[in-house]
Amino acid sequence: MPEMIFRVRWPDGSLSDCYSPSLVIREHLEEGKVYGLADFVRISRTALTIASDRVAAKFGFPCSRAARQIAAIDATAARFAGDPAATVTVVALT
Repeated sequence: MPEMIFRVRWPDGSLSDCYSPSLVIREHLEEGKVYGLADFVRISRTALTIASDRVAAKFGFPCSRAARQIAAIDATAARFAGDPAATVTVVALT
């Protein structure tokens, strides 16, 4: 399966390279778009779950790396949860 990296900028300006085991992320996130924190977390979780399900359909088991990426996004987002104006920018989809 084609995998991809999506680079995001968090509210504090830090960058993260996030992994997806499928190109499905392109159907859910848009390069250059700014998302509210909660929306970004929800959309990323949805897309990565779909990607992991595709891996499971093909190989018989879900993608553990996608599950770890969801957990990493959740953990980073939790640092900014108290800021209702927090946004995440999708810098690149590669």
